[in-house]
Amino acid sequence: MKKADPVYIKVGKVGSTFGVNGWLKIQSYTEFGASILDYQPWYLVDATNQQSPITIEDSQIRDTGILVKFAGIETPEEGRLLTGKFIEIDRHLLPTLPSNQYYWSDLIGLTVINKNGENLGKVIYLMETGSNDVLVVKGQKEHAIPYLLGSVILKVDLEKEEITVDWEII
Repeated sequence: MKKADPVYIKVGKVGSTFGVNGWLKIQSYTEFGASILDYQPWYLVDATNQQSPITIEDSQIRDTGILVKFAGIETPEEGRLLTGKFIEIDRHLLPTLPSNQYYWSDLIGLTVINKNGENLGKVIYLMETGSNDVLVVKGQKEHAIPYLLGSVILKVDLEKEEITVDWEII
């Protein structure tokens, strides 16, 4: 039996440089920001979707955020070449979630259909609002749909790549 190819998911993004020794700020997409450092190895992905492994030489967690020092990056000029690249990890590194819980990365790209069968578009990103998470769906219009399982979110079907919602087109 052939082993399945790894599935990579985005867990963050490389930000601006910090200091004169090649350190970089990291924007984490993980629920607990610093937990991004628990998942390694990292792969950096550029605008053309080219992926390359990168080694973290050192890291710091500060009040202002997460900083990393990548092996071989010694100057701000070298660091700037990595700014804006996405950080991906192998999906198998993440813990398995209980039924009816999903990683945001699992929901991005899914087609959203309302209970009347109308296609609202695809999930382009999610955001936290404090009271609940929100799906941002782009179709003919852009919709901000509260992620409320059971009331607004009726069904998530990862195999069909669909989310069924109780949401009307206005």
